[in-house]
Amino acid sequence: MPFHRKLINAVALVVAVVVLNFLLIRLAPGDPVETIAGAMGGMTEELRASLIKAWGLDKPVLTQLGIYLGKVLSGDLGYSYFYNLPVTELIGQRIVPTLLLLVTAVIFSIGVGIVLGVTASRKPNGWFSQFLTVVSVIGYAAPVFWSGIVLIQVFASALPLFPVGGMMDIAKSLGAPWPVRALDVMHHMVLPVVTLSIIYVAQYSQLSRTSMIDVLGSDFIRTARAKGASEAMVFYGHALRNAILPVVTVAGLQFGNMLAGAVLVEAVFDWPGLGSLAFESVLRRDYPVILGILFMSSCMVVVANLVTDGVYRIIDPRIRRGDA
Repeated sequence: MPFHRKLINAVALVVAVVVLNFLLIRLAPGDPVETIAGAMGGMTEELRASLIKAWGLDKPVLTQLGIYLGKVLSGDLGYSYFYNLPVTELIGQRIVPTLLLLVTAVIFSIGVGIVLGVTASRKPNGWFSQFLTVVSVIGYAAPVFWSGIVLIQVFASALPLFPVGGMMDIAKSLGAPWPVRALDVMHHMVLPVVTLSIIYVAQYSQLSRTSMIDVLGSDFIRTARAKGASEAMVFYGHALRNAILPVVTVAGLQFGNMLAGAVLVEAVFDWPGLGSLAFESVLRRDYPVILGILFMSSCMVVVANLVTDGVYRIIDPRIRRGDA
């Protein structure tokens, strides 16, 4: 499919997701006015009525949907009920930590998974391959929040090698040069990134191992060896490039799951990203913030899929020829 058609489909998908999210949030139980009234210790009926009118909650749901879609198309995601700040400003403050965590976890899980899988494929019946299979099953079965708690207990409590939570140590980073601040952030990122990546490292290692074994048994590999190609050229030059295609595909499809897992990881490690903001907003019935986060998450997943498609075309030239 040509890229411009994929882009049109992506935009249509995002619009459909926005509409669906809006209707589901509005139909869900709970009242933001009541939640804020409880946080304030009560409010007068006049204030309650003025808030309902100001937030447009007195209008029919479909009317609210039309107003919201018009604002989204103009780049306005509304104001937070709780923070009384533009949603775009709140998301802008939190999206960089989330992207940093996600991108690092994606690169780490793909890189480590491929290295482990390719290494195991050299001797499919060897001890390392068998050991990797057992460890992968355990890693894939472990819930994200459980893995995070275990890593905190081992590497932050029993062996105080890494911080328990947060994104940086204010006392160390305040006024320090940027290399010091960067190292501090990287130090705080180790446990969250490993926690978020464990399941995907297990999956990608097994997928790359199986794919590599299948490719090594293909006819074109036997032809390359018959022509006198070195084993390193056969393994890395011919087999590896074809074997990682399934890993790239699955990684793109799993980005949404990884984004969902980031919510739990941010909650466990007190990471100041969109996940923490989403959790707080759900408890406070802060509809505009919830919808804004869902909108941005949808855009991130769509962009990740488009990037995956582009990477796939770079790795496999047959797709480019098929679109030509």
